[in-house]
Amino acid sequence: MEPTGSLGSTFGPVGASLDDSVLGPAPAIPALTVVHHPDLARVGDVALLPDLARGRPCPLSRLAPELAAPGAGTGAPLGDRHLSREPLLFAPGAEGGVRLVVGASRTRVVADGAPLAGEATFPRASLERGVILELSERIVLLLHLRRSAPEKDGADFGLIGASEGLARVRFDIRQVADLDVPVLIRGETGTGKELVARAVHAASRRRSGTFVGVNLGSVPPTLAAAELFGAVKGAFTGSVQARQGFFRRAHGGTLFLDEIGEVTAEVQAMLLRVLETGEIYAVGSQAADRVDVRVLAATDSNLEARAKSGDFRAPLLHRLGGYVIWLPPLSDRREDFGRLLLHFLREKLARVGDASRLDDPEAAWLPAGLVARLARHPWPGNVRQLRNVARQLAIASRGQERFAVTPSVERLLAEDPTGATGARRAAEAQARSVATGRGEERAAAPPRRRAGELSDAEVAAAMRAHRYDLQAAAAALGVSRPSLYERIALHPTLRTAGDLSPEEIAACHAECAGDLDRMVDRLEVSRRALARRLREVGLAVREAGG
Repeated sequence: MEPTGSLGSTFGPVGASLDDSVLGPAPAIPALTVVHHPDLARVGDVALLPDLARGRPCPLSRLAPELAAPGAGTGAPLGDRHLSREPLLFAPGAEGGVRLVVGASRTRVVADGAPLAGEATFPRASLERGVILELSERIVLLLHLRRSAPEKDGADFGLIGASEGLARVRFDIRQVADLDVPVLIRGETGTGKELVARAVHAASRRRSGTFVGVNLGSVPPTLAAAELFGAVKGAFTGSVQARQGFFRRAHGGTLFLDEIGEVTAEVQAMLLRVLETGEIYAVGSQAADRVDVRVLAATDSNLEARAKSGDFRAPLLHRLGGYVIWLPPLSDRREDFGRLLLHFLREKLARVGDASRLDDPEAAWLPAGLVARLARHPWPGNVRQLRNVARQLAIASRGQERFAVTPSVERLLAEDPTGATGARRAAEAQARSVATGRGEERAAAPPRRRAGELSDAEVAAAMRAHRYDLQAAAAALGVSRPSLYERIALHPTLRTAGDLSPEEIAACHAECAGDLDRMVDRLEVSRRALARRLREVGLAVREAGG
């Protein structure tokens, strides 16, 4: 296949450094990151695709390209036997986009939830956001852009992931940790601001001192001054003894003030004074008390706008921002999603006594379709929301043979926070999907129902009525085929041919004397998919009457 355009001219020269101040920002290069793999050790592996930036196509199959863990010297191909050896091809597209061509490959592809027929073009904006690719219901990849190869750059500070946004956060922590200046940590809610604050403290010269964290949003405004600076006995009604404030408790260490934008004007003035002089005044006291405290603060508020309106003191903003660390939202670091999900699932499964659940690659306990749905979700609550969902999944699935999803998680995934309608999604799929053969355009039918609306009994009845033909059952249920795949992955009893072990297939083959239709009835899976699995394991297929 001849490339249709050159990404080199669009993305700039390949191989420039991110830190090269002469050349400016490095060019973006298409890359693939493993979001899910039956061998969970492969999650997070990355392959840059520099040939695309040079205007040449790149293959994708079980044999190529090689993907490696961040900082690893060598990698390995995806290697899953359910992927075709005949490659899919990535090719340069117009205006910095990338084309994905199925060609002769038998690998089934779902791109951002839509089945791919023939080929699709992903524009530059989609690559910036990241495109979720499902391969043969086994592998989930993220096609995205990177400006440098991921590197192992020393301490990870407890931050999970290898995205460029997270690399910048780690760089900022290293740069400022040993300097005794205030740090303002900014980012959306749930991005991990307290984790970064603890990392700064742990890497600082104050690491042997106390780390004190306080969420100012949970402190009543009338008590904020006393909580922060202390109070003498009798300073206010009900004050029957002296109170030691957070600044005194953090003496010699670090004080982390979360939701700094929530404090009153009076407390803002007191904070400014202690930052300038190192002195605090307990409520009701006229005597200053010197403290040695490093202040770290965090907010998701637009403090600059509030300073302009007079709601927040500009001098305090400048004092707190001795150094600013910006945390990217989870939607801007989608290549970290697989590693984060796996980390939280392992952590939560260990707490419910099911730590070994993810250790068997052959069990494929965690469905690829579910991981793809989770990866496509925008996660407005960021890492905190993902951690909470992982906890629900771990609790619901403990001791179960198949992965279980709670109704609340199903409702979360059925939501459409962007406001896109099913018709619009179908139109987008039609615009980018081109069928092979006669050159006809093809797209999935507009979904009439959501997979989350289907009961287990309804799904099972439709599958049996159509003899486990997924396309026919999906049409009868009014959902798309990939949605039905995902729903089957969550079903307590249904399964696909890909879930069958070679041993189970061989035993059934012997019992049914190789009769394919009898095996379908016995195993309750798709006839076409079962025939493919039989060929994969080297067993002969006997058609009815043969």
